This record gives sequence, structure tokens and C-alpha cells, in this order.
Amino acid sequence: MTQNPKFVILLGPPAAGKGTQATRLSEHLNLPHVASGDLFRYNLKNETELGLQAKAYMDRGALVPDDITIAMVLDRLSRPDCAAGALLDGFPRTLAQAAALDKALAEKGVAINGVLNIIVPDEVLVERVTGRRLCRTCGEPYHIKFNPPKVAGICDKDGGELYQRDDDNETTVQNRLKVYWEQTSPLIGYYQNTGVLVDIDGNQDIDAVTEALKAAVINL
Repeated sequence: MTQNPKFVILLGPPAAGKGTQATRLSEHLNLPHVASGDLFRYNLKNETELGLQAKAYMDRGALVPDDITIAMVLDRLSRPDCAAGALLDGFPRTLAQAAALDKALAEKGVAINGVLNIIVPDEVLVERVTGRRLCRTCGEPYHIKFNPPKVAGICDKDGGELYQRDDDNETTVQNRLKVYWEQTSPLIGYYQNTGVLVDIDGNQDIDAVTEALKAAVINL
């Protein structure tokens, strides 16, 4: 480990913009962006031991146990590019994962420096998701309110038909939010108690959220 590695966690509900902001913040901090979804895809694609273990659960429709997810993340954090720290996105998701991460970092003599909690009202998140549209031919993304095409239902780039993904409906997003508030929101209290939580207003334009995040990490 380098002298003062920095570990930052990005928290927030589905459609809060974590992916976009994580990419920007990773570049700003010059730290690797460690996303749990990317780790799963990497381990499954490369058929690593952890990937094969995870696949065995996924193939039968079961949840992948915490210990496998934790092992994937800790393996990633042990690589040389994480010597100066990392920006964690999508992990931890549960209190058990948070405790395991704290324990592993403490064994290296480091700790979580900050947890940036992006706050967006549920009704705004539902509006964000249900308004998404994609071009059926080129995949260009649109939003009927925030980024509409010049002609309704038609892609500006190639004239392709715009469509809504099956999972971009209100029922699905409400279910995802329910899972988030049940499983992940207890982390807010956990990190508040350790004094590392910083709330970020995510209900503003993308650039404004980025600037708020940059301002928050100055003091970490």
C-alpha cells in the first residue's frame, strides 16, 4: 500500500446516476473504478474459480452468497492499480459486506475515507427510468423528458424506431427501489455512525452533481 491510499464508496438507489458519476469521479481522483457488476462479468467470462462458484448459484436462480461477492471485490482491491485506493460502486450492498470490507481494509492498516450518498426522490427515479427510450437500430439513448428526439419515436441519427426496454417500467423500478431500501439503505446509518457519510443532492443536472461530488472529496 502507498502511504495514504484513498477508498471512496458511491452509494445511491437505482437510476441515481452512479455509473456516470463514478466514471467522472474515478478520473478526477485518478483511482480505479471498481464496480461489482463489472467484477461479476469479468469472473464469469474468464471462468475464474470465483466466477464458477457464482455461476453455480446463478444457474439455479439463487442469490450469490456474500462471501463470493466479497472475495471478488477483495481480489480486485489486492491488485497493484488499487495500491493508492479505489472508488467502489455497487459494493457494499449489505451490512455484512460493509463489515467484511472494513475488516479487510483494517488488516492492511487503511479504512474507508468517505461514502458519497447520492440522494434522489423515488418519484424522480421512476420518471427517469420509465422515460428512457433506445433506438432499435443503433442503440442511441433518449429520454422523453430530459433528452427527447427531434421527432417523437424517431432516432435523430438514423431514423430508427425508438423503443422502451421491457424492464424500464414502473413496476420493475418500484421493485428495484424496494430491494434497495430494504437491503442497502441500512448502510446509510452504518456509515453515518462512523462519520464518513456525505449526502449529495442527485436531483440536479449531471454536471452539478459531478461538481458536488468533487467538492465533497476534497476534504476526505
